[in-house]
Amino acid sequence: MQTSDAAQGPQDAPPALTHRRVLVIALPIVLSNATVPILGAVDTAVVGQLGQAAPIGAVGLGAVILSALYWMFGFLRMGTAGLAAQALGARDGAELAALLSRVLIVAAISGVAIVALQWPLFAGAFAVAPASDAVEGLAQQYLGIRVWSAPAAIALYGVTGWLIAQERTRAVLVIQVAMNGLNVVLDVLFVLGLGWGVGGVAFATVLAEWSGLALGLWFCRAALRDPAMRAWAQVFDRARLIRMAVVNGDIMIRSVLLQGVMVSFLFLSAKFGDTRLAANQVLLQFLYITAYALDGFAFAAEALVGQAMGARARDVLRRAAVLTGVWGLGLGLLLAAAFALAGPLLIDVMTTAPDVRTAAKDYLPWMVAMPLLGGLAWMLDGVFIGATRTGDMRNMMVVSVAVYAVALAILMPPFGNNGLWAALGLCFAARGLTLLARYPALERGADAVPG
Repeated sequence: MQTSDAAQGPQDAPPALTHRRVLVIALPIVLSNATVPILGAVDTAVVGQLGQAAPIGAVGLGAVILSALYWMFGFLRMGTAGLAAQALGARDGAELAALLSRVLIVAAISGVAIVALQWPLFAGAFAVAPASDAVEGLAQQYLGIRVWSAPAAIALYGVTGWLIAQERTRAVLVIQVAMNGLNVVLDVLFVLGLGWGVGGVAFATVLAEWSGLALGLWFCRAALRDPAMRAWAQVFDRARLIRMAVVNGDIMIRSVLLQGVMVSFLFLSAKFGDTRLAANQVLLQFLYITAYALDGFAFAAEALVGQAMGARARDVLRRAAVLTGVWGLGLGLLLAAAFALAGPLLIDVMTTAPDVRTAAKDYLPWMVAMPLLGGLAWMLDGVFIGATRTGDMRNMMVVSVAVYAVALAILMPPFGNNGLWAALGLCFAARGLTLLARYPALERGADAVPG
């Protein structure tokens, strides 16, 4: 059995698995996620002070293009969390440190590739989503600056997953708050103080993302001093590289399929007219709130289940799945009740258009149902990521997409927009139920975790 100083005491026995331990992991993530939409609002508000529409559109379009590019590397956070948690559970500190090296190398190569290929990537994006000459010109200026933080943005996915695996979610919260806080301050300084316009917003984000990575690496400083990070035979071990590639590849396929469902939902919403399209967009914010809130407990499941898998402790694994599941589903019930009671008020806050308000309230019952229909899927995602049973996640997502497609064909013609929402709900329910059916195999796998 290998040990190392990469984590704080991987050789020590873990603390008891209690409700308090779950909350200590989960709550910082919930708070961290709450800061995410604030930054976008500040970016928009700052450029909005310029008094022109084009800068607002340019920042929005540029941010969407880069978010889509970086989103493809989201697998790095999830895959790293599962693999790192299992290394910690196995008390293999050397592998924990080597994994951090692999993650940073992947991020560096990927980030440099995006910088090198920026022209065709951005040209392709503008071909898919053309804008006016004024907006496109400013968006190109924004992208040309912001792309230089691509290595940092991608590396932060991996560093975040590595820290979550060790239950260091307070560090993740500090990184997120510090990074977004610096971004806000620099936004105001560069745009309103120095008059740099759209370029100032981009420079602010570049500096914030590199600063966020620097802070993240400071939290990983014990591993950075560990010789195991530079034990290249282990870092480039063929079997471990293949396993990392398989895990991350499965997660990427699953995520692409899920994104396809959400994009198709919006495209199909347009068939019902501008009012229902806008209403559906408003209601999707309720769905995002649910996902952000449940992420905290799903991330706790990733860490705790992964550690139990690494330790080959089936009973601990089951307790981790049950405890995080109880909290996650309990929060889902609470959100459903909140949406039922406060949903109309939230809709009125999000839109002032009377027809959109009326339509959104007509379909609000679906938002009450969604935390219940999707809660099981969101929580089991965390369990399966921690266990690195990513092949099951991929396969059950394929089944769920098929359920979604059949439900669309059957329910949309007679029920219209209600049929569209029903199909999405059935897709989420299918994900949860099919993953639940695979859970017994996951438990059995605790006795045979690959090295």
